[in-house]
Amino acid sequence: QVQLVESGGGLVQAGGSLRLSCAASAPTFRHYAMGWFRQAPGKEREFVAAISWGGSSLNYADSVKGRFTISRDNAKNTVYLQMSSLKPEDTAVYFCAAVLSSSASYYSRWARVYDSWGQGTQVTVSS
Repeated sequence: QVQLVESGGGLVQAGGSLRLSCAASAPTFRHYAMGWFRQAPGKEREFVAAISWGGSSLNYADSVKGRFTISRDNAKNTVYLQMSSLKPEDTAVYFCAAVLSSSASYYSRWARVYDSWGQGTQVTVSS
């Protein structure tokens, strides 16, 4: 497993932008597929975006497609989530997650696949 620490959350007005970061402790970070998930009060945790460790395979939830961008910098052991055109319904605690993979193109939309999770960062979008 790997330790993950999210940052970059905060309060923003609708239409604004935020960039979340997730720093990983593992020296083998470059072999971890990464995902972002979110959980709003009273709701289930839901998939937001995922990226393979090679960086070439990306996937997004329909609700954020075209507004959010996931990326990674393996030299910095960090994955990012650039969020633009934010909406009040994007308000949630955002979590990053990691899973070791032998395939450079592997990613997953399923939370149960990931075995390392960060503590989460709050994103609040006001209307």
